[in-house]
Amino acid sequence: MIELTSQDGHSFPAYRADPAETPKGAVVVLQDYLGISDHIRKQADDFAAKGYVAIAPSLFQRAQKAEAASAAEGAEIAKSVPIEAALLDVQAAVDSVKGSGKVALVGYSWGGYVAYVSANRLQDVACAIGYYAAGLTEEHSEKRKIPTLLHFPEEDPSTPLEGMMQFRATRPDVSAFSYPKVKDGFNFTTAENFDAEAAERASERTFFWISQFVEGQPPVTLKNAGAYAQAKTDKKKKKKEDDDMGPPME
Repeated sequence: MIELTSQDGHSFPAYRADPAETPKGAVVVLQDYLGISDHIRKQADDFAAKGYVAIAPSLFQRAQKAEAASAAEGAEIAKSVPIEAALLDVQAAVDSVKGSGKVALVGYSWGGYVAYVSANRLQDVACAIGYYAAGLTEEHSEKRKIPTLLHFPEEDPSTPLEGMMQFRATRPDVSAFSYPKVKDGFNFTTAENFDAEAAERASERTFFWISQFVEGQPPVTLKNAGAYAQAKTDKKKKKKEDDDMGPPME
């Protein structure tokens, strides 16, 4: 763990993983309701293994507790962390790694929501990715300023299908994929809801997205659509096992 300091003077720990060779860029990993858990450390390690500097800031430190015994406890802790304060901490994490190249935000559950909000308010962020972002289907208002990718589980009460469809209709500048028969946490190997097939598909899309916008060229801005990503992670096809809920290609 290393120590970071936010603009307002708040100091907090962060888990950092570095690649073996020259980094291709950086990824800020934003925690779920369990804090900087083994799950989050493994995600950071996986990004480092792919060639990116990865850092996971402890956002719960604002509430004086880095870990939570359960997701329910973590949800209560998160309520006591003002989003504006969390954004200061995320910006500090971004600033600490931006010397390695462009920076992606990847968040899980609560962290997915924080990543989505951060994308429009922070500096030096190339793209944002959210897994089963808590409460995100109610966040429709702001046009995206950077490419944004979302992974929605279809069997989780916090992201009902109706809400996902409404989100798609109101946010055509976001590329969103839904995964049937999976719940919150499907990406974490030791989680009760882990689903290997869904996790693999989401991981492929995530790494493609990061390689496109951290290593590749800047996104093209479409008229009336914000900075919608031009990357296509799958060929256009009929709905089968999962659904690209992003905007239709012209």
